[in-house]
Amino acid sequence: MEQKQKVFAFGRTNFIMLGVAVLVVFLGMFLMAGEGSGTEEFNDDIFSPMRIKVAPLVCLAGYLFMIVAILWRSKDDAAKTDKEG
Repeated sequence: MEQKQKVFAFGRTNFIMLGVAVLVVFLGMFLMAGEGSGTEEFNDDIFSPMRIKVAPLVCLAGYLFMIVAILWRSKDDAAKTDKEG
């Protein structure tokens, strides 16, 4: 009997790239976190450039890198598909 090898949609590289992308998104969320303003006191730190400019761009970069990680196709996978087809 011929044993068939399982074929996964993602390779090892895809999973590593996805893990890095998730960590980048978490970093962006961490940069956005902090104390907010209350009814008794206004916290001017909620309008810092780190929270309103840098952190959202870090999250956006993470999400874009997730798309790249999902669409990434290694050369080995492409060669296997070409041989089968």
